[in-house]
Amino acid sequence: MISTIKSIFKPSEKYSGVRPIQVYVMKLFFALMFLVAAKDAWTKLLTHEGAWDIEVAIAWCAIAGYTTLSGLGIFNTLRMMPIMIFMYFYKGLWLFVVAYPLWLTDQLAGTPAGDWASIFIMITIPMLFTPWKYVFNTLVLGKDR
Repeated sequence: MISTIKSIFKPSEKYSGVRPIQVYVMKLFFALMFLVAAKDAWTKLLTHEGAWDIEVAIAWCAIAGYTTLSGLGIFNTLRMMPIMIFMYFYKGLWLFVVAYPLWLTDQLAGTPAGDWASIFIMITIPMLFTPWKYVFNTLVLGKDR
């Protein structure tokens, strides 16, 4: 039992040298994106009535697209890391460009932006478990391992 627990913290050949705990946490977040965010996005798209605001429609379609693709990350976790990196980038960018200036001027708390910031700040959890060496080697350097 103890050796099994220890093994999830050691790099594994099964996961291209990535620690299984990192893969399991990524799988969890891919599943959450797929089950929660994709459901919300598709519900919004399919039940919308009336004319769309073009930018809002683009945003909902993008969210529906990437969160639906995140379902593949549940089974092909390391191959679908670009989806997770995309999520980090857009949420981090929004936090920096939109939420941070509001926070600096004490205008964030109790607003819809504050509610979104509370959700978006959760990206720190999967970021801590992201196999950054693997991401750098495969996505930046283009190495197979």
